[in-house]
Amino acid sequence: MAPKITVVVPTYNERDNLPVLVGRLRELGVANLHVLVVDDNSPDGTGDVADGLAAEGPTEGDLGVLHRTEKDGLGRAYIAGIGRALDEGADVVIQMDADLSHPTDRIPAMVDKLLTTDAGVVLGSRYVEGGRTAAEWPWHRKALSAWANFYVNAILRLKVKDATAGFKAWRASTLRAIDLPTIRSNGYSFQVEMNYRTVKKGLRILEVPIVFEERAEGASKMTLAVQLESAITPWKLLFGRM
Repeated sequence: MAPKITVVVPTYNERDNLPVLVGRLRELGVANLHVLVVDDNSPDGTGDVADGLAAEGPTEGDLGVLHRTEKDGLGRAYIAGIGRALDEGADVVIQMDADLSHPTDRIPAMVDKLLTTDAGVVLGSRYVEGGRTAAEWPWHRKALSAWANFYVNAILRLKVKDATAGFKAWRASTLRAIDLPTIRSNGYSFQVEMNYRTVKKGLRILEVPIVFEERAEGASKMTLAVQLESAITPWKLLFGRM
């Protein structure tokens, strides 16, 4: 039997993007693929949209919805969603954004690399050969993204090209090994802490190229507080303060 693959998608005000994303995931034709939407009580009704998508699914149980009562950060949403996925027997867990910036058609390549190598996690990478950032990004945003990756790698020595990537395919065993419930960072630095724990456990991180797209609808969640946390977290990890 094909391994159970669960795509965990945190949402907050993504009612326009979510149906498009779910449609693309369902069209992939990947065996035993499930979607878990983790909605943080979106005021735009994203949670209701997710419930509707679950009810109209082509097969029973191909989409689940985890409703949370408050918006308390990307990291907490992922911990809740990944925990649910593991409890429900996922062999592979995929992290991806709801804003259509991550290309669903790269999921088969990511899963294949995960299952045919000794990788503990495979990143959808903007910075390996064949990958790139959004063409619509102005030069200063591209420079900031490249600097963030250099900054993280210079401090933590992760030895990956896209240290801040948010599109990942994980072995369930890796997620259990890094003790996910004890992760304290939130926001986008959550991605860095997960990578750091993986490396510290002696597990391998591999990358496949992706073309990152600008979000289709809605507003970015990159606030000043998130940026500050992302700058401080690598130092906290290095000195064991997390």
